[in-house]
Amino acid sequence: MNLNQVTLPVNNMAQAVEFYLTLGFIQIVDTPHYARFACPDGDATFSLSLTENADSGGAVIYFEHEHLDELVAELIDRGIEFAQMPTEQRYLWKEAIVYDPSGNKIKLFWAGENRHNPPWKVHTTRAQ
Repeated sequence: MNLNQVTLPVNNMAQAVEFYLTLGFIQIVDTPHYARFACPDGDATFSLSLTENADSGGAVIYFEHEHLDELVAELIDRGIEFAQMPTEQRYLWKEAIVYDPSGNKIKLFWAGENRHNPPWKVHTTRAQ
């Protein structure tokens, strides 16, 4: 299996679309109640769904970028406000946090080799 996409609930489609375009995503579907974006790297997509009571429900969406510090600086120049600047985490990922206009928590991160192979990786006999 391969994760294809995640859909985020939003309460204002126009604001949400503008936010994700500012982050650098490429819009591929545009309707009043639904929008889909392609990630600038790779082939993953994600979408937005207009909901009366948008609530992320505690979900956190992660977008990986190798040059995180440069990306964050560029996004700040575009007017994006960060809740957390790039910070090294105890689990060996560097993360910055931003919230979209509907309150969905977005982490921009770089983990490098540690994303798939952290020092505490579980080794099993199952096919991986």
